[in-house]
Amino acid sequence: MAIRNIVQFGEDILKKECRPVEKFDHKLRQLLDDMQDTLYEANGAGLAAPQVGVLRQVCVIDVGDGLVELINPEILSFEGEQTGAEGCLSLPNEWGMVTRPRKVVVRAQNRKGKWFETTAEDLFARCICHEVDHLHGTVFTDKASRMLTPEEINANADCFLRQIGRLVDLSKCIVARNGDWLMGLNYIELLRDIG
Repeated sequence: MAIRNIVQFGEDILKKECRPVEKFDHKLRQLLDDMQDTLYEANGAGLAAPQVGVLRQVCVIDVGDGLVELINPEILSFEGEQTGAEGCLSLPNEWGMVTRPRKVVVRAQNRKGKWFETTAEDLFARCICHEVDHLHGTVFTDKASRMLTPEEINANADCFLRQIGRLVDLSKCIVARNGDWLMGLNYIELLRDIG
C-alpha cells in the first residue's frame, strides 16, 4: 500500500467522466488499498479515483463507521435536503455551501465485483453524493451556492474538533456556531444560518 498524490483543483482529470471498472483484479485491489491509505493520511472523509489520477468509477468513504468502498456506484434514489459547508481534498482551504439530499440509496460493487445496495443519511449521504459527482467530472464548487470567506473559516479554526474519531489539525477545521462536533478537512456540516 502507498500514499498517492492528490490531484489539485484545476487539473483536467477532475472534469472528466470516469470509465466503469470491468476487471476486479490485483490492480483494482491495489488502487483501493492506496486510496484508503491516502484518505487516512489526509484526514479526509472521502476520496474518488480521479483525485489520485485514475479515471475509474471507484471511491472510498469513511465517516466514522469504517471504510466503505464503492465501485461503479449509482445513486438509485434520494430524499430530503441538507445544506452545509463542504470542502474537498483536491481544493484545500476552500469551503462552499452545498445543498445535498439528506438520504440516498446507492447501488455499487465491492472489490470482488459483488453488487450491493446501501442507504446513507446525513454526512454519509453527503459524502456519497460528493464522491459520485467526482466520478462524473463534477466538483463541489460547481454546486456551491456560495463559497465561505476566509473570515468565516478562520473565526472557527481554533475550536476543538473531532473528525471521524481522529483528531485533526485545527487549522483545517471549522465548527458550527452551536458548538456541535463537526467534520473537518474534506467534509463538514454547518448550520443553515451560516448560509
